[in-house]
Amino acid sequence: MQRCAPRAITQGPASSERHQERTILFSFFLPQFGDLPPIGVAVVLALLVLSLGIHEAAHGWVALQRGDTTARDLGRITLNPVPHIDPFMTVFLPLVMFFSSNGKFMFGGAKPVPVNYYNLRSPLRDMALVAIAGPASNFLLAGFFFFCRKVVVYELAIWQPNTLGERVLEQAVVFNLALAAFNLLPIPPLDGSRVMTWLLPSGIRESYSGLERWGLPLVIVCVYFVPGVMPLVWNTMELMARGIETMVTLGGAW
Repeated sequence: MQRCAPRAITQGPASSERHQERTILFSFFLPQFGDLPPIGVAVVLALLVLSLGIHEAAHGWVALQRGDTTARDLGRITLNPVPHIDPFMTVFLPLVMFFSSNGKFMFGGAKPVPVNYYNLRSPLRDMALVAIAGPASNFLLAGFFFFCRKVVVYELAIWQPNTLGERVLEQAVVFNLALAAFNLLPIPPLDGSRVMTWLLPSGIRESYSGLERWGLPLVIVCVYFVPGVMPLVWNTMELMARGIETMVTLGGAW
């Protein structure tokens, strides 16, 4: 079976047999990232690549649970970030944009995980579950890094506040929240569009999912020229952050 570009998901025989779950990161939200020393930048970038890989592995793992073995057969259900790295989207483009903007802007993504639509037990619903698994994994990672920051800095006092270690953990929380919130946008081909495809009436579904043929250019246009898109991301990140703080601190008791 050959790889194909993302195409519309329909219920008829004309639908694409393989779809790809791609992690996309727009880092408009890291104004202090460039203030880190080189070692801090390297650690944050390493954690970012790891988080991108976990996001993709989550897609593949849920696809496997729903009946599709494609990701497993390709070795994509792994915590090893290497199989998830796309040389251009994961390495070259983010580094060029990061250093050219002095650490204030970064755009990139991981290698998409292929999913065989027809292998899923309930294709429309299961594609939504596969899609939501990626942002969910980043939400959990944000909670993990927030927990580590609280324990290491504020409970055990191994690192002092505002030192390199705390700032790295803080950035790890932020970019995982951003990965979760941004990829939940219902803009094809982002993960949120898979959920929207499942929820929409059948008469609208095909036209909506057909927007996926425009790919990343559609995402960029929406981000830059559609009012309210990025405020929605900020608000979602803030809501998630509050939820994580409430859960980790047991409602402020810890």
